[in-house]
Amino acid sequence: MIKEHRRRQAARRVKEGNGRPLKRFRAWQPLSRALFHLPLTSGDGRRVVYSVDVPYWQQILTENGQGRAHLYLDGRHHAQSTLPAVFPVPGGTIEVAATAFGLKRCHHVTAEGAAHRLVPDARSAEGRRARLDREHPALSRWIKFLSLALLVVPLVLVVPQILEALSHVPPVARRYGTFASPVALPLWLNIALGLCASTASVERATRLRWNALLDGSS
Repeated sequence: MIKEHRRRQAARRVKEGNGRPLKRFRAWQPLSRALFHLPLTSGDGRRVVYSVDVPYWQQILTENGQGRAHLYLDGRHHAQSTLPAVFPVPGGTIEVAATAFGLKRCHHVTAEGAAHRLVPDARSAEGRRARLDREHPALSRWIKFLSLALLVVPLVLVVPQILEALSHVPPVARRYGTFASPVALPLWLNIALGLCASTASVERATRLRWNALLDGSS
């Protein structure tokens, strides 16, 4: 029920496109732009290609800080929406959602409810990551494991320190008492752990992987 309500809200945010051509993906854009494609058959039987373009820099230009997604049809600007976005397409919708580290969802959802991830542009960070997964599966698995470790370890080490700091806030201390963290790391190491966790979240975003606990509420 809640998801359906959110989908309806997102559908109302869709605005008509202006017909401008889709710009090709440049070599310097992997960390500033996401581009995905979806071949479909239109209502009249023609083969068409929908493309979803998400410029990450637009996150700072929107009121909710989520940025915008742009939908192209056969290379022409067809529609746009603030994120999260739900674009109607033949046989279903395209759902797009972002985090501070990249996309967490870019899927074609059919009328029957089946969800399929769109195909990332080969030159994008997501496309390069998908190619690495296909061509070097063993290396890809190690990178996945390392990303997970770089998220879990900082979580285990930093959270107790945060709880200790919060427990010394006078109202909290009076009501619940204080907590002594078993871990006490220097500031520089806590910053380094945060940078490691952010890097891991970026890598996970290239695979459209996201978890509320591990990747935060971004």
